[in-house]
Amino acid sequence: MTNAHVPRRRFLGSAGAVGLGAAALPLTAGSGTAGATAPASASGADSAPGTGTDLPYPTERRPFAMPGIKDQDWTGALFVGDGEARFALRVGLLTETGKVVREKMTNNLWRIGPMAPDGAYKQVEISTDERKIMPAHLDALREVIAHPDQWSADSVADATAKLPALERQHADIQSQKHHVRVRYARTGDGSTLVGTVTALHDDTTVFLEVAAPWGEEAAFARDGQDVTGSAPGLLDPARTGHFRLAPGDEADSGGCYASVADMTADMTADMTAAMTGGDGEPGTAAAALRYRLVKGQTLTFTAAVGGRPPRLEAPEPHEAERVLAAAEAAVRRDNLTGSGPAGRAADAVRDALSLNTNYDRDRRRAFVMWGWGGGGGLFTGWDSAFDAVDAALVSRPLATQHETDVFDADAPPNQVPLKGPRYDQQNSGPMHAYAVWRLYTKFGDETVLRKAYPTLVTYYDLLPEWDTDGDGLLETPYFGDRVGGRGNHLGLDDSPVYADYHRIPKVGGSGDGRDNTDLTDVALNSYYALLSETLAKMAGVLGRKADAARFAAHHRTVKRLLNERLWHPGRRLYLSRYLDGTWNEVVTPTVFYPLFAGIATPERAEILVREHLLDPEEFWGDHVIPSVARNDPAYCGGGPVNPRSEHFRFFDRYGEDTAPEQWKGAAWPPMNATVYDGVKRYGFDDVAGEFAARSTAMYLDAWDKDNWFPESFDPEPGQSIMDSAVDTAWRTYSWSNAMAVQSLHELISDNPWDGDPSGIMFGTLSLPGTNSIANVRLRGHTYSVSAGPRRTTLVRDGKVVFRATGARVAVRHFLLDSSGASFDVNADGQARIEVFPERGRPRGTRVGAGRTRVRL
Repeated sequence: MTNAHVPRRRFLGSAGAVGLGAAALPLTAGSGTAGATAPASASGADSAPGTGTDLPYPTERRPFAMPGIKDQDWTGALFVGDGEARFALRVGLLTETGKVVREKMTNNLWRIGPMAPDGAYKQVEISTDERKIMPAHLDALREVIAHPDQWSADSVADATAKLPALERQHADIQSQKHHVRVRYARTGDGSTLVGTVTALHDDTTVFLEVAAPWGEEAAFARDGQDVTGSAPGLLDPARTGHFRLAPGDEADSGGCYASVADMTADMTADMTAAMTGGDGEPGTAAAALRYRLVKGQTLTFTAAVGGRPPRLEAPEPHEAERVLAAAEAAVRRDNLTGSGPAGRAADAVRDALSLNTNYDRDRRRAFVMWGWGGGGGLFTGWDSAFDAVDAALVSRPLATQHETDVFDADAPPNQVPLKGPRYDQQNSGPMHAYAVWRLYTKFGDETVLRKAYPTLVTYYDLLPEWDTDGDGLLETPYFGDRVGGRGNHLGLDDSPVYADYHRIPKVGGSGDGRDNTDLTDVALNSYYALLSETLAKMAGVLGRKADAARFAAHHRTVKRLLNERLWHPGRRLYLSRYLDGTWNEVVTPTVFYPLFAGIATPERAEILVREHLLDPEEFWGDHVIPSVARNDPAYCGGGPVNPRSEHFRFFDRYGEDTAPEQWKGAAWPPMNATVYDGVKRYGFDDVAGEFAARSTAMYLDAWDKDNWFPESFDPEPGQSIMDSAVDTAWRTYSWSNAMAVQSLHELISDNPWDGDPSGIMFGTLSLPGTNSIANVRLRGHTYSVSAGPRRTTLVRDGKVVFRATGARVAVRHFLLDSSGASFDVNADGQARIEVFPERGRPRGTRVGAGRTRVRL
């Protein structure tokens, strides 16, 4: 039985009577209605940090409400009241068998977005189908059976035995599927959410649950149709926070409970059974309201938190829809968006990072959750550095809070007692130094730079303990005899580069218990050089001249030593090498890392890109970049390869990983981002654009088909995405966005490598078609860019400031002042360039194909 006949009540905002009648309800900043009073500015705000007004999760202003930010409860919302009193709201969904879908629901996530990074609007779709049996896997089994001559007898027998049962299971899951769409909009003063739950199948059972997050103290009671709550402030126990949930429909059943287990038992009971919590008694752990919905039916509700019990009533359906529609429209108007493939990627990156935004319950600010179904606290390895770089395109507050959180984190147990990035991955410090530097080049603010610098210097000074022979280059640390973990110092797990190193006992050191080895590592030394270069730049900004000189000199030293010792003249690339002088000849994308670190010579950079990267026998192809060269014997060494099969040549049998397992062939976003940045840094604009386009196409393929942004990608077209990416919680892995961000950086970016850091880059020589992105914040301005075969336009703060016609252009070091501009332009043909300064007439010139320095 449903409750559509129950009269719905009028909404009253938490700050008093905020009507939804003739006048539109004021929405928070970032959601599109002027005149709002909000606890946070728009998600892309570029105001000075530390004011309490630029934060998506304000550190000063209470109360506030945010949807979807408690430990990957995708349908949830967090409410924070005075004194840091906290409440959680989530939508639960029941399966046909009575299983409840209520937390860690990554596998149940079907559609993402649109979303605003600051929480002004969020939308997700959740299903009882976890998609563990995928049509692609069934198709692969059918291919094995249809072409027995291409597969082993065991594989054919296995497929023949498994397919009928899996087909039946898949059909049963589809026939029993229940699917809901959940939408939230933040309203009023930011302490209130309006939400809806829409059933997309008949006979769908859902419940609205209210609880204290993270096992905190609270009390709940029923007040007619509503649920109320109160909790002491965590920072100030003398202050009490109050909460109210006001649904538009009377629940079929519900109650308050002394434990989540009691609540779950009640919610999963038969609808006709007596509800143990339905006697009106208060509860100390949770409260819930259960509803049975028919297809197309929408449950509306509103919820608020305040220092006093909120005055709140549920909205009429049309009023809720108007608020939600306005907030949804504002997502694209006020946040990162665009058109063309790169523009679609901008929308996807915005939504993906919004989904993975979480609230640090201890430090009371935002961070990007790296992935994995449980979420939890901030992961401070190299993953988070890529997240900071990517988040800077989406939301300055999110990126800066995320990276600040890294440098407030305590060292993990059993590690060196060092604050900041973990000392168990040698890429962590260098990559976080790079991320911090990019936040500075993007926004011009020294706050995070000053916070991170002392930690990064301490980290840098510890790295020489990995110089086994004392020659100035680092050897990989010893990670044990298990081959699959030997690349952990760089997060490269089972990379075959590290399969044959030898343990050497370490003498002295910082207290890190790992021994040394005999493998001088190209990737590790590239990161070492990157760290010294980045610290030199930071020291220059911070006025530490002696430090800047020391780090710059070390960068030159590592550059000289790496070029002397690790360039293989016969194979014409950089390779790792053992201390006895023999070469490690496994070829992976780390051969390009000297480009990223700025230590390859120009001549060798040309060889690396033209002879190796663009060689389809090695790395090039529609799916770039494989984590082992395609012609290396280790390529796709994780399982059988069936080269005669037209499709699914890396599929072995159901439930097993495909052959490009882990770092033996799979395309990994951090590798792609590193190679792209190196290619772009050395000025290969044509190749960088093509590389970015291919990376973005892989990302969009997964996003369009399944709304996933997986941890890694198959290196061959037409394959089923790796099991590790699609059959577990790795479907929503935040660093995946580094694939698509390459195209966004092609269109517009800071320049972290050379010249004045306030000069920006924009335009592309080789992204296909015409692409645009809008609402990019750099150095106190908001930019939009459109780039196509015949025209490139840059708009700053709503005004056109640059236009090129007649050819494609890539612009670097663009500095605009009140009377003109200076920049470098790389054109693929003759082009007319116009600049529109703040004062005076437009200025123009013509440039030919190739590179030109322009001052107008």
